[in-house]
Amino acid sequence: MHFELTEEQRMIQSMARDFAEREVAPKARELDRTGRWPNELVKRMGELGLMGLVVPEEYGGSGADTVSYALAMEEISRACASTGVIMSVQNSLVCEPLLRFGNEEQKRRFLVPLARGEKLGCFGLTEPASGSDAAHMATIAEDRGEHFILNGAKNWITNGPHADLIIVFAAFDPSLGAKGTVALIVERGTPGFTQAPPDEKMGIHAAHSCTVFFDNVKVPRENMLGEKGMGFKIAMITLDGGRIGIAAQAIGIARAAFEKALEYAKVRKAFGEVIANKQAIQFMLADMATELDAARLLTLRAAWMKDKGMRHTRESSMAKLFASEAATRITHKAIQIHGGYGYSTEYDVERHYRDARITEIYEGTSEIQRLVIATQTLKS
Repeated sequence: MHFELTEEQRMIQSMARDFAEREVAPKARELDRTGRWPNELVKRMGELGLMGLVVPEEYGGSGADTVSYALAMEEISRACASTGVIMSVQNSLVCEPLLRFGNEEQKRRFLVPLARGEKLGCFGLTEPASGSDAAHMATIAEDRGEHFILNGAKNWITNGPHADLIIVFAAFDPSLGAKGTVALIVERGTPGFTQAPPDEKMGIHAAHSCTVFFDNVKVPRENMLGEKGMGFKIAMITLDGGRIGIAAQAIGIARAAFEKALEYAKVRKAFGEVIANKQAIQFMLADMATELDAARLLTLRAAWMKDKGMRHTRESSMAKLFASEAATRITHKAIQIHGGYGYSTEYDVERHYRDARITEIYEGTSEIQRLVIATQTLKS
């Protein structure tokens, strides 16, 4: 692994940083307060090529690598975690499985407009009764030959209220377990496919999620992604890459909190001098800086391995686990350094603290990451 970024990677990082600082950051506090869907930012990300970064140019994407994607995700999430996860879902959970498992017709029909940012997608795996236990799905896809009949529900679906399509995972034969599953592309407006109102959440208020329902939804067989029986496998392979995006999101949130804490410590005075001169504050800043760098290195390693075509399940889980938990610790310390002001909504660190917490839960909880890491380690 080379620690020096390529010219293209630096250009994408710089472009994402400029967009984040000029257009995203000034709106972040308002988006958090109102919970407004950032339609104008989603549109701009499409125009800038950020909604299909790793998709080849022939399918409407930017043709970048996963390292560039992680760098861009960090910059966007540093400005606004909600905007960051909208971008992450589109890239990691929608474009990636379509690129990897879709046939040519599906790529032309669905992937191209998604990668261009002309359409928005979402990913339907989690169910009301099965989050971490994703292999046991209650959503059923009855195979009728030329089409499937889909019944069930999926919840916590990020982008769900606004998405033009969902990649949904369902069981066609529950007795087969993971091997009895299928991945289907369901378009908005299909009869029987409905969405509940957006969820009310602790953080990432502008990244709307919801429960979606399938009531005898007729899905044509040509909308099956991959082969019958591959649903769970497609979901797990997709999440391997998705965890890189969430790790990068966590790094962006943590970096924003760290930078604000560092700046505040240099100007806040107590007992006759700035608190940055106090050893207690210095130790907190040292721990924050170290964890931030460690999280970024783990994430870039996983991204680099993915770009090299190497198996990266263990490394992606390590990156996601460490980065998400580090983000919680770093944002916690940022509030502590700010003292009472850190608890006020007038300061951004309380928003970063709330936004960081979800990174330990979605796309596999910290407990699931530890199981994955242990399983992969024992195999090696």
